[in-house]
Amino acid sequence: MATQKSNYTEENIRSLDWKEHIRMRPGMYIGKLGDGAAPDDGIYVLVKEVVDNSIDEFVMGNGRRIDVKIKDGLTAVRDYGRGIPLGKVIDCVSKINTGGKYDSKAFKKSVGLNGVGTKAVNALSDHFMVESYREGKVKKAVFKKGELKQDAKLEKTAEKDGTYIEFVPDASIFKNFNYKAPYLHKLFWNYCYLNRGLSIYFNGEKFISENGLKDLLEDNMESEPLYPIIHLEGEDIEVAFTHVRSYGENYYSFVNGQHTTQGGTHLSAFREAIAKVIKDFYGKNYEAVDIRQSIVAAISIKVIEPVFESQTKTKLGSQEIEPNGKSIRAFIMDFLKEKLDNFLHKNAEIADTLEKKIRQSERERKELSGIQKLARERAKKSNLHNKKLRDCRSHFNEAKDERREETTLFITEGDSASGSITKSRDVNTQAVFSLRGKPLNSYGLTKKVVYENEEFNLLQAALNIEDGIDDLRYNKVVIATDADVDGMHIRLLLLTFFLQFFPDLVRKGHVYILQTPLFRVRNKKETIYCYSEEERLSAIAKLGVKPEITRFKGLGEISPDEFANFIGPDIRLDPVMIGKEAKLEDVLEFYMGKNTPTRQEFIIGNLKVEEAL
Repeated sequence: MATQKSNYTEENIRSLDWKEHIRMRPGMYIGKLGDGAAPDDGIYVLVKEVVDNSIDEFVMGNGRRIDVKIKDGLTAVRDYGRGIPLGKVIDCVSKINTGGKYDSKAFKKSVGLNGVGTKAVNALSDHFMVESYREGKVKKAVFKKGELKQDAKLEKTAEKDGTYIEFVPDASIFKNFNYKAPYLHKLFWNYCYLNRGLSIYFNGEKFISENGLKDLLEDNMESEPLYPIIHLEGEDIEVAFTHVRSYGENYYSFVNGQHTTQGGTHLSAFREAIAKVIKDFYGKNYEAVDIRQSIVAAISIKVIEPVFESQTKTKLGSQEIEPNGKSIRAFIMDFLKEKLDNFLHKNAEIADTLEKKIRQSERERKELSGIQKLARERAKKSNLHNKKLRDCRSHFNEAKDERREETTLFITEGDSASGSITKSRDVNTQAVFSLRGKPLNSYGLTKKVVYENEEFNLLQAALNIEDGIDDLRYNKVVIATDADVDGMHIRLLLLTFFLQFFPDLVRKGHVYILQTPLFRVRNKKETIYCYSEEERLSAIAKLGVKPEITRFKGLGEISPDEFANFIGPDIRLDPVMIGKEAKLEDVLEFYMGKNTPTRQEFIIGNLKVEEAL
């Protein structure tokens, strides 16, 4: 059978202008879109791109304060730097490859060098306004979806020098978006940890740091440190670390003030260097995994003209600290060889505590090795993929699959709920793991329980997280339980399991709670699903006299046909976030320690969804 040929002529060739290309391929410029439920969703990248320019002004010694306001979808950022040169204001926000950062003398170690940031924000915003104040004059321009709508004449102003930008993300691109305050708080705190002396005022709340990365670790420590934080500084590098009473390795890495959430060459070099320097200091052949077990560390370096592996700058690709300079690996290794070795020699008590921790990790690893082998064999014999897991066809760690970001594992309890989700899911990207009753309360137990308890062992195998989350098989891990007391208890038991043994799942934003409707309100023409009492009253008012109202008591009562509405494009997910207000071990003790009436009252009265800004 002949293959039909398509015409390929001059008419097929077209050139897109800058804004058309950004709007057609936003992922090339800001990563994924999303609705604000995940920390790397596009709406946060838009905020970051604007604030990054203000940070660069501060780094160059211009302006010590940045004001940020976000309300009802509108973001406003005011800095007190030099302001954009008045004759280039429009070009700087609407012409690709235009900006001051190409002059390496002005921005030697800038966050970004590609001249795209604010142009992407402009193109992807329904409303975008920029004002630049310089030497008593102001230049204003207003855009809509990248199109210039107002080019105001220069006017006199009493405003201090600097730049003001406001924007509203385009709702046709960022559908149903909402900002989550904790993600923004983390963003602004990181800016301050890396830029001592900078003040950021976010909706009136002040963010400032005096001790840099030391403050970062103290503010984000999930349990008490085993020894005082080791804080080391040098030219173009700052390091802070300690060990805690938890599993895994927890790192915060930065390049030129940019939070590299996916690490890169600098983090790989740091992990290698810290293991080697500590091994050499004790003169013993400890395994690197035992040295780094339970470490909490932060590293920040400055690189001339850094190369990142994506537009969103989450992973450093540079091999050298500057063009034709020392390698990043050698730079970090030499720094730690001198600074860390000297510190350990001068602080014998800390050095002794550190070695005891390494030996403890070594003992635990060896004790677990036999149990792990038996657990793997048991997982295979239990026929995981047929008994507990209804898998999907694509996986997060298969880079060739374009939909890997969408892969989701629903963890649910009960045959009815599991059956409904299984029948209504997208088999390409959504998998279902069925619990058998309530899982074990793992609070205070050692990691042996992960392998000795069949339910936990099989869940670990389904997620493929035994050796860390680098090969996590699903981008989202969604706890789907009833909204009653038993369902809440199962949520807490699962979260305790993850936070005890695999905290990186939560830290990296992979764990969510599925929202399902409490009510169905309908008449002959329309059906409205309601997630709260307020939504129910609104639906009744909208549909008029005596609509049919159904109260869903559990997930098992929702038919597969209806369930498809709740786990499809309009899925509502609440991200599970670790706040900086309380230590993780204190939170787990409160929720999962000895049962008390006080705790029960608190859980029932205070479990709530994070409000959108």
